[in-house]
Amino acid sequence: MILGRITGSVVSTIHHPVVDGQKLLLAERLDEWGKPTGAYLIALDGIGAGRGETVLILDEGNGARQILADAA
Repeated sequence: MILGRITGSVVSTIHHPVVDGQKLLLAERLDEWGKPTGAYLIALDGIGAGRGETVLILDEGNGARQILADAA
């Protein structure tokens, strides 16, 4: 898992079908003390997170598949 803070949203005109209708967010990685690292990533929003909120981001396949309800 990655600790991150939501900094904005992302709009994609071309994407994989599994993310169709999903909200994409831009998150800045935080270190173990909650300080920004300067690294960013794009994450799917499964909980309705908003700008400025601190979140845990899954970065492994099995947990992400369970959230997306994909048995593949």
